[in-house]
Amino acid sequence: MPIIGIDYDKCSQCGTCITTCPRALFKDDGGEKIRYADPNSMCIRCGHCVARCPEDAVLYEDMGESITFKGINNPEEIVTYEEMFKFLQGHRSIRQYKKQEVPNNTLLKIFHAMQWAPTGRNMRSETITIISDKQQLKELSDAIQEVLTNDKAWGWLYGERLANLAKEFEVPVYFNAPHLIIVSSQLSTVIGIQNIADMITYGRLAAHSLGLGTCWNGWTQVGIELNPKIMKIARIRAKAFGAFTLGYPNYELFRTPPRSLKRVKGLN
Repeated sequence: MPIIGIDYDKCSQCGTCITTCPRALFKDDGGEKIRYADPNSMCIRCGHCVARCPEDAVLYEDMGESITFKGINNPEEIVTYEEMFKFLQGHRSIRQYKKQEVPNNTLLKIFHAMQWAPTGRNMRSETITIISDKQQLKELSDAIQEVLTNDKAWGWLYGERLANLAKEFEVPVYFNAPHLIIVSSQLSTVIGIQNIADMITYGRLAAHSLGLGTCWNGWTQVGIELNPKIMKIARIRAKAFGAFTLGYPNYELFRTPPRSLKRVKGLN
């Protein structure tokens, strides 16, 4: 049981936990104390009761660490919109990497950031897999290139492109990236796929902040969907997944690519 009760020595009976809990597990029955009960294990481990309690009175276990910091309620003091917008504009899909591998301590920072991505109903069913072995990456790349090239529709779209990349890169599907990160889940629902997308986005933005380059690799997703046996090479078992390459960029950007503004419906 993740939430194990209330520290009544700290509790001020403010009732924040009652209005915050999405499962209505905190109750005020008219007695002197707020009561917490979860006999049917309905808690989704969202941790909002912990985060919102002004007295830090909610007791929990096996949920990881909860922290506070300056600016937690004023994120604009941590990063301004102007700074963030430039950061997002400078975030590009990188398709050429240096041979240098990313140190483990840097990889751990990226994985830690990915843990903070939101998931629908806080399901957190995702598994993160990193592939850094060059031979495994090449085997996976070869298998995906073969299945895409031999497929009528995808071969027409990418067959020539992949053949050209094979002349330049030893691992063409991954542009010789030293690492491939796969986020997978046993949930095949729309929410499950959105959860994966959120985690990958968090990972890519974290990598960008560390001077690294990434690229969402749709070829991996399509290739495995066309031939699920390829999952054995990646050593994953999943109903839904996404992947991105990671490494140090091997070229410079001199400006952002042009982007036309989308029309926003309903905005006056």
